[in-house]
Amino acid sequence: MKHTEFESHDGDKPTHATVDLAKIELKAEELYDKKNVDIETIVIEDVFTLLQCTNAGLDQDEAQRRLGLFGPNKLEAKEQNSILQFLSFMWNPLSWVMEVAAIVSIALSNGQGRPPDWQDFLGIVILLFINSTIGFYEERNAGDAVKALMDSLSPKAKVKRGGSWSEIESADLVPGDMISFKIGDIIPADCRLIEAINVSIDQASLTGESLPVAKKAGDQCFSGSICKEGEAEGVVISTGANTFFGRAASLVGQEDDTTGHFQKTLTQIGNFCLITIGIFVIAEICVLYGGYQYQYRRGLDNILVLLIGGIPIAMPTVLSVTLAVGAKQLHKYKAIVTRMTAIEELAGVTILCSDKTGTLTTNKLTIDHSTIKTYGSFSAEDVILLAAYASRTENQDAIDASVVAACGDTTRARAGIKLLDFKPFNPVDKRTEITYLEKASGKLKRVTKGMTGTIIDLCTRNKTDEIENRLDADVEEYASRGLRALAVAYEEVDGDDFNAEGNGFELIVKMVTGDQLAIAKETGRRLGLGDHMYPAKALKNGPPANSKHASLDDMIMDADGFAGVYPEHKYEIVKRLQGLGHLCAMTGDGANDAPALSRANVGIAVEGATDAARNAADIVLTEPGLSTIVHAIRQSRIIFQRMRNYSIYACAVTIRIVVCFAILAFAYKLDFPPFMILVIALLNDGTIMTLSIDRVLPSNTPDKWDLAEIFAFAIAYGLYLTASTVSLVCICLQTTFFQDTFGVSLATNPVHSNDRQLHMVIYLQVAIISQALIFVTRSHGFFFMECPSFALIFAFFGAQLIASIIAAYGNWGFASIQAVSGKWIGIIWVWNIIWFIPLDWIKFAMKATVIKFLYKRRERVTTEGAFTAEPITRTNTLYSNRVSYIKRAVHKVGLGGRVVTKPEELQKFSSIQAQSVGLTLARNPTFITNA
Repeated sequence: MKHTEFESHDGDKPTHATVDLAKIELKAEELYDKKNVDIETIVIEDVFTLLQCTNAGLDQDEAQRRLGLFGPNKLEAKEQNSILQFLSFMWNPLSWVMEVAAIVSIALSNGQGRPPDWQDFLGIVILLFINSTIGFYEERNAGDAVKALMDSLSPKAKVKRGGSWSEIESADLVPGDMISFKIGDIIPADCRLIEAINVSIDQASLTGESLPVAKKAGDQCFSGSICKEGEAEGVVISTGANTFFGRAASLVGQEDDTTGHFQKTLTQIGNFCLITIGIFVIAEICVLYGGYQYQYRRGLDNILVLLIGGIPIAMPTVLSVTLAVGAKQLHKYKAIVTRMTAIEELAGVTILCSDKTGTLTTNKLTIDHSTIKTYGSFSAEDVILLAAYASRTENQDAIDASVVAACGDTTRARAGIKLLDFKPFNPVDKRTEITYLEKASGKLKRVTKGMTGTIIDLCTRNKTDEIENRLDADVEEYASRGLRALAVAYEEVDGDDFNAEGNGFELIVKMVTGDQLAIAKETGRRLGLGDHMYPAKALKNGPPANSKHASLDDMIMDADGFAGVYPEHKYEIVKRLQGLGHLCAMTGDGANDAPALSRANVGIAVEGATDAARNAADIVLTEPGLSTIVHAIRQSRIIFQRMRNYSIYACAVTIRIVVCFAILAFAYKLDFPPFMILVIALLNDGTIMTLSIDRVLPSNTPDKWDLAEIFAFAIAYGLYLTASTVSLVCICLQTTFFQDTFGVSLATNPVHSNDRQLHMVIYLQVAIISQALIFVTRSHGFFFMECPSFALIFAFFGAQLIASIIAAYGNWGFASIQAVSGKWIGIIWVWNIIWFIPLDWIKFAMKATVIKFLYKRRERVTTEGAFTAEPITRTNTLYSNRVSYIKRAVHKVGLGGRVVTKPEELQKFSSIQAQSVGLTLARNPTFITNA
């Protein structure tokens, strides 16, 4: 094994290696010792030699060979074991109660001459497996659908191969590739820079640093970091799992922030059901064992009824399936969800902060030659050419592309000049600048183009009040026509130093192509959004003197929009609106929008957004225009209504079962068979699952989880349905009304509380009216005014047909039931219909009294200033596995990744990367001529 030595280097200057890099062999542990090996300090030519590549890039054959050698440039998502994934659906508090009930039925239900309760045990296990199977199946389907959608978001990379630039999937990059990136791009692989123009890199996803880090030629950039300013070219030194991000992610894992309001709400609803069950279980233990002196087995059966019937075992599955189906439906409206719980948060959005360019407008720019106005001795054609000089010819943004295209022949943008220095656009300076040598005259010249306010402030030569007044007048005139303006200035540089100061910029032109206040007003008027706009400086200085606004918050709430905003302004607007109690959605397409997108409750990256914007967003649009967002909000409110309707239903059924059978046990010592509760639960599951595709009306106002309202409705419905069953039992036990009126009978005479046919009558009555409740909870008005989906109708009547057949033929001795006559079945149907009709009136009465009171109380708290916005938190809960597939799909395509490490670890790690790649290539050499 050879030991390599490097020349001592002076300061930070790069040095040459003193070894034959083509034959380098190093121990891995030596690469961590920067005294001997420091790949960051060797000159870039040695890096090319080490990686066996040239600055013209690899050819396609070599790239394919290396792809096989190093593998794709992505982190392979760890596939979850299918069996463990299936069993995970049985791991949450609601399932635990059912599992405890199963253990009780088989392990504790012994003695007193009776065998273990095998039928209840098997019934509970079957119920658990049915719910898990449905959840597993729907997650698999949703996961496949989401993966297909996410594939369209796979990051792209600009790469030079065979001497020409092209765009490829980032996953196809290999060590030795030449890549380029600009503002807004996510660095696709670890690389060493060979050219860097005002480059600033955000490494927060790696180091947690809040400020971007300046980079220069020779520096290393890491995969997953974001280019916040400038543009650069570099050579890839490591890909995939061998990048710093890949190594760190495999060691420390990735942060999980996919849970939110949905998980919190699911937990609270589950707790409500568990507490209700717990109260009545304790009451039964005290009354049945303490008061009635029940024997062990008899009391245990009554407790099992409460445990099995009260738990909404299907709730986590129903709600997560509703979200999954909703995500697929949103794709029809060209919206791809990258964080599943953003769907229900979008339904609650109260304010949408929209970026104008690319959202309200088409983001397609053209130069209108007839509107070009010059302020110097140049002609319009001369000015277009100078503006083209100040534009990038590769990796262009929309403005550069439109300016260069206006030349006609795009080659003119660099013809006759030698590029010496170029400063690309950034959202802070809002201008580009080129310093070049004019070959014909041999003079150094400098041109800048950008936002009119920025350019006029930069100009010092021949600037007069008259020119400034003309400029302002032209801005207003353009804005009145909904046009954007771009200013161009020019200066000459004395001497040969292209970094030297020039003779002062002179404004020479204003072209129609920044976002001035007048333009924002015109856009607002045309779109019907209003023209009550403010300049960005108002966010810093506050409301003007003698303004009607008492505070900045008042001004923000009153404004229809703001113009000329910078990234920090957008972030501040969102933050203040959230502080006022609003749920904010923010749209954006550029790197400057990423902070606000991340801060917003729901970040929406519009069509054509940069990698940085998409990575920060919760929803990515694949079609331009605001209508896509409107469709997405409407669809999210439909999805929310489905989840709300089921939540009220599930809580109501818990109240109905627990209170009803506790009262019957206390009043009549009625021992209802636990097995028949299982049958009711199984029939309910099939019907309830169709709620995920139910036809519902979206609300006209933003939605939010109001648990007080949900629980109030649930208690009212539950107690009413309890009364329907208790009344029926009272009539059967204490009168002969049904026998005298309809000529029916039960197995015992006089009727005993544990008559087997009475058990069947109770079973059928509970099964029918409990499931019919869903038609009331799903509608805002009368149930027949809002037509449900055909799937729900068919599922309901199918379940009730099965329930009626069981009532007619179910002579099951083990379940203590006996079939009843057709007349009894008819009586029960009529009884339920009579009791069902007032349910709508109960709903209306609740809205007029209790719900109205809750609304007024909430408004009073808000008015008194006690209301604070719910903080944006992402916390794991025991229901997190219900949306795990979206998390895996997002990570698989490289979005949403985040690991945190110390900055010094980056330097430590960089020593090993290129060397390990070089060692691999040394074993598999490519014979090429070095640049």
